[in-house]
Formats: sequence, structure tokens, C-alpha cells
Amino acid sequence: MIVVTGATGNVGQALVELLAGAGERVTAVSRRAPEGGALPAGVVHRAADLADANGLGPVLEGADALFLLVAGDDPEAILSAAKAGGVRRVVLLSSQGAGTRPDAYRHPAAFETALKGSGLEWTVLRPGGFATNTFQWAQSVREQRTVVAPFADVALPAIDPADIAAVAAAVLREDGHGGRTYELTGPAALSPRQRAQVIAEALGEPVRFVEQTPEEARAQLLGFMPEPVVAATLAILGAPTAVEQAVSPDVEKVLGRAPRSFTEWTVRNLPAFR
Repeated sequence: MIVVTGATGNVGQALVELLAGAGERVTAVSRRAPEGGALPAGVVHRAADLADANGLGPVLEGADALFLLVAGDDPEAILSAAKAGGVRRVVLLSSQGAGTRPDAYRHPAAFETALKGSGLEWTVLRPGGFATNTFQWAQSVREQRTVVAPFADVALPAIDPADIAAVAAAVLREDGHGGRTYELTGPAALSPRQRAQVIAEALGEPVRFVEQTPEEARAQLLGFMPEPVVAATLAILGAPTAVEQAVSPDVEKVLGRAPRSFTEWTVRNLPAFR
């Protein structure tokens, strides 16, 4: 059995579908049940919170593998519960920042350290920015055909979360990935201005780009992010390292195909921008 935490999220939902489609026994774990109770046939949902490691025992009992989010403040307790339940393989969804900016991304870095010292078979996935972050533009594109964003011409290779899920499914089901850290990116680095143009081309209509100042972007992000996360996010968006701008070969290495492009992601999600 494979336990998937964060099963209603961008990556987790797609991962549950892939694993169930491959015939795996899956337990989908999230704090709340999926809307409408929609889960693939045969998948069991269990409500649990990674912040409460003491409550994870029944969820993990009988599991062989675990897909783990960075959530809660006690990774050692989570991993101890996993071992007690019989888990032997853990795939951790970390962040590229744990490698490029460990001082700013201490939470995922702490989970990585705990996992590597746990005695379990481990694989770490370090995605860069998600293509789904572009949904924050959806309302302004729908209503005004406008995108407002900082750092207009700084390019980063955002990844489709469906590709993260595909890599996770392969690593959970296949041997040969133990002790590896995979950097996951899209196939090309695109700037916010270029991504806005992709959306415009998919819509068949012009989309105006308005560049925010860093101060304006900071004020907006503080509305839903804590200050340290805002600072780290703006640092990556405005002054990325060479590694953060590079296209990684790891998606293709695991899946045998190139990662999906931002254009593919946009076309698949175009109704959100119409």
C-alpha cells in the first residue's frame, strides 16, 4: 500500500490518480476530504494532519511506501510513525530552495536531513516554481486581459505539477531511486512577460503586461505569506542563482520523456483565464 499525504493538493491529487490507475492500493491523506468526495475507485481517504504525528499510526499501518509533504514541525516523529507502520520507502516533496538557499528554506532542509538519517529508503524531489502559480493571474486576465507581476524579464523554468506527480509515481513504484535527489524543472526558462504572451496566444487575444515594483509585489505577497517566505520568494524571482535558472535533466531521466511545456500547461488550464 502507498500512502499519499497532501492528497487534495496540486501534486497529491494527480499522484493518487496515477497510482490508482496503475493498480496500486492507495490511501489518500489530507486534513479534509476531497470536495464532493471525488477519489478514484478503490482509493481510501483518511483524515490526518502531519502536525499531529501521534495521530498518524492508524493511517500508516500496513503501508509499504509514503509520499511525504513538508508539513508539521517534527519530521523525526512523522518518520518514526512511518517506520512503526511498516513503511520502507519514503519520497519527500521538498523544494529546490533547500539546496540553493538552505538558510531561507530551513523547513524543507530539516525534513531532508531527518529523512536521510532515518534508516528508511529515501528519495528527495526538489521542484522549482510551479506552473500553477500562474493561477494568481487568472482573475486579472479574465476581467482585464492584464497580467501584473514583478521582474518582468527574469526567466525561470517553472514545472507542471502533473510532472512532479508522474516522477513521484515512478519513484514510489520502481527500484533504483533510493538515495537520490531529483531537481525538477520545466523544459525552458520563461520570464513573466513571456508567460503572459503564451497565455495571450492561447486565448487568441492580447494580454497587457504591467510590471510591479519589488515593493508592490512584497506588499501583495504579505497578504497571504509570512515575511521570511516573501523575502525568499522575491529573491528567487528577482535574483535567481544559476542553478535556479537552469533546466534540469531529471524529469526526463526518470520518465524517459521531456517535461511538459508551459504552453501545454496553459492550454490544459485555459478555462481559468477565459
